[in-house]
Amino acid sequence: MSIRGVHIQVKDLTHRYTQKCPLTFENVNIEAQHGEALVIIGRSGCGKSTLLHIMAGLMRTTSGTLRLDDKEVTGPSSRWVMMFQAPHLFPWMTVERNVGIGLHFAGWPRKEKQERVAETIRLVNLEDYAKNSVQDLSGGQEQRVALARSLVMEPEMLLLDEPFSALDAFTRSALQRDVRSIAKELGINLVMVTHDIDEAVLMADRALIMAGAPGRIVHDLSVDLDDPREREDPVVQTKRNHLMQIFHDASHLPSDDKPSSTEVVDEAMSESKLVGIS
Repeated sequence: MSIRGVHIQVKDLTHRYTQKCPLTFENVNIEAQHGEALVIIGRSGCGKSTLLHIMAGLMRTTSGTLRLDDKEVTGPSSRWVMMFQAPHLFPWMTVERNVGIGLHFAGWPRKEKQERVAETIRLVNLEDYAKNSVQDLSGGQEQRVALARSLVMEPEMLLLDEPFSALDAFTRSALQRDVRSIAKELGINLVMVTHDIDEAVLMADRALIMAGAPGRIVHDLSVDLDDPREREDPVVQTKRNHLMQIFHDASHLPSDDKPSSTEVVDEAMSESKLVGIS
């Protein structure tokens, strides 16, 4: 396997939405090697999704630096792509047209585009559905299309914002296993946020626990387990219980005596609706 991932360097990253909002998170420091899988675990409101959006170049940081292979991230790039909780597919298109949309806008020649799309669809085990409308697919299949669309551009890093949270347990388990396997096969980095301890153990090389308000990385645990990982494996269960205890302890750390920035933004939006502001 060739490693084509990135060296991630996050240094003293701090964020707040506006000057009137409290800090979302502060002084976050992360380093990851090429091809490494990081899972960031934290309760709602600790800033983990905001951190992921900044790593994807979709939001700006307030202070600190984020570098991938010594290149500062200042915006989105085909080198790093993000999967969201909803697949956001084009419902009037087939599977293969959804997967190839990025290549189309990038101006790839038709033959090369068709070959690359077919290869990526095989990678996510959807070759029997390539000509189908995405409206005919299950929720798990739709997420596989979204995964293929993310991978078709050959990124060096895949960012995941709880993309399996709305799926049934069986489908979620299959995708957790397959996404990690595909990332390892391609040699790319994974960075994922979740509040699911089992998901972290099944997918991570390292689990970073984020807690507090403002959020901080309070623990960095190596998840040194062999692949493939099975939820029922006693070794996996031991690691899961260890991570659960660390997460529980971190969740009870004292926070600043003020509401989180997420709560402030939500409150402001609620007030604007009450007075008829749109």
